Amino acid sequence: MEGYETSVRKLALVNAVRHDGKARLGPTVSAVLAERPEFRERAKELYRLAAHIIDEINELTIEQQRQELDRNWPELLAKKPEEQPEKKLPPLPNANRYPIIRTRFAPNPDGPLTLGHARPVILCSEYAEAFHGRFILRFEDTSPEVKAPIDDAYEWIIDDLAWLGARPDEVYYQSDRLGIYYEYAEKLISSGSAYVCTCRPEMFRELYFGGEACPCRDQGPTLHLERWRMMLDGRYRAKEAVLRVKTDLGHPNPAVRDWPALRISGAKHPRAQAKYRVWPLYNFSCAVDDHLMEITHIIRGKEHETNTIRQRYLFKHFGWEYPETISVGRLGLETGILSKSRIRSGIQKGMYTGWDDPRLGTLVALKRRGLQPEAIRKLILEVGSKPVNATLTWSNIASANKAFVDPTSKRFYFVADPVPLTVKNIPHVFQAKLPLHPDRPEWGTRQYEIAPMDGQAAFVISDSDSALLKEDKLIRLIGLFNISKSSSHDSRIAEYLSEPYADARAIGAPLIHWLPRETGIKTKVMMPDGSTTRGVAESACRDLDTETVVQFERFGFVRLDKIEEDCLSFYYAHR
Repeated sequence: MEGYETSVRKLALVNAVRHDGKARLGPTVSAVLAERPEFRERAKELYRLAAHIIDEINELTIEQQRQELDRNWPELLAKKPEEQPEKKLPPLPNANRYPIIRTRFAPNPDGPLTLGHARPVILCSEYAEAFHGRFILRFEDTSPEVKAPIDDAYEWIIDDLAWLGARPDEVYYQSDRLGIYYEYAEKLISSGSAYVCTCRPEMFRELYFGGEACPCRDQGPTLHLERWRMMLDGRYRAKEAVLRVKTDLGHPNPAVRDWPALRISGAKHPRAQAKYRVWPLYNFSCAVDDHLMEITHIIRGKEHETNTIRQRYLFKHFGWEYPETISVGRLGLETGILSKSRIRSGIQKGMYTGWDDPRLGTLVALKRRGLQPEAIRKLILEVGSKPVNATLTWSNIASANKAFVDPTSKRFYFVADPVPLTVKNIPHVFQAKLPLHPDRPEWGTRQYEIAPMDGQAAFVISDSDSALLKEDKLIRLIGLFNISKSSSHDSRIAEYLSEPYADARAIGAPLIHWLPRETGIKTKVMMPDGSTTRGVAESACRDLDTETVVQFERFGFVRLDKIEEDCLSFYYAHR
């Protein structure tokens, strides 16, 4: 049976070659224990031996490491970590039928975008870019009563798209296009394909479910054109008349039967104000615009399947060819609200601080927490365009985001809920050099000089870590030295034990972070549940730019939101 030394040397060499010539202790020992679980009983000895062997191996050049692997374990040298193939877009249906691919994203500007919107946005923009086509943004803002637009939301959505890297090639506002919809409504009436219904709602509903025509349906276009003018000039009031598109009264889905196209509304619109009183409903304005804007591929939620059937009737009446349609499932979030109506209500009731409250699933909230648009794009492409609902967990999101922020985030200490700690019997001055990033030595270090007075030095540690201090139990102050609780009854007094990290590593001692007392800057971190964690961060954090993402060691990745005179405000992203 191979002994300790052979197993450690073999796997340390593998680790070194995979990490630019520098083996790491933790991953090497983990690999050894995975291969030889019987070594767990002698873990302390294994750690000491591995540290010694790794020091030797790291003195070799990467070429010398490769040569030793090739000489003794050539099969391991050839074995590389499996790389996951990059997710690609599935083929676009019938793309070769169109001279230019034109996709569209058509939100209602009743709030900023949520993670749920990211799926159609990214798919539409990716397909347009892949085929050198055009990506259209169309604000569907013609429901001032049902989904009242928010004046600022137009700009919010444009900002959200820019953050996602999905900048539109063309932008349209349906509230600017009422004259176009009126023109096509009149054409539809004149051709006998639509009629103005003045039946009482309850009467029409009874006929509607029975598959029977209402008395208005079979009257001639002349009468309906007059009624249409009466809708426009105010002779009809709200709910007294509605323009309906003729479909199949026997259609198995009652919602398809003679669906409403335009109705009277007295609501004030943030863009059009009170200029118009007749507004198109979703299926009419959407269908007309999809044709006029030459949309080739519609990518939208599968909940719109009934709307697709309705719109096909309108296309048939006008003799137009319906675009290709890709139905995708809803994208949900494990925790975090995506419903804009619920969010809006919650903000109005004071339940949330705003659209960027960390408890929400809006893109602006995710951005404020430090989520990267590249991570969201990667997740969406992995989910793909299948017509199945998908739910993202925070574990999914954190894993994807960490791949982007970990290599670029500086490391700092943040002592949450700080409590004082005095360490006695410190033999001399210590210089602590803490790397700004473990894999980027060129970034330098944060340096602290611990100069004891009468053998003592004062620190702060997190309150949760103070519970680890027990008499005769070794604790490691990361990057500094080892301590244990003093025999004094005061739990905040400890004694210096030794300097070598190997002493702590050999027994698997807890490692805790710290700051010299009277240093640092007050810091608060807004947590995902809306609570605030307060403490002290390293003074160097004051020099960070807002929106910078850093890692508070042993705490998590955070984004600097605001710099105040005496306090820094961060938002928590994930571990």
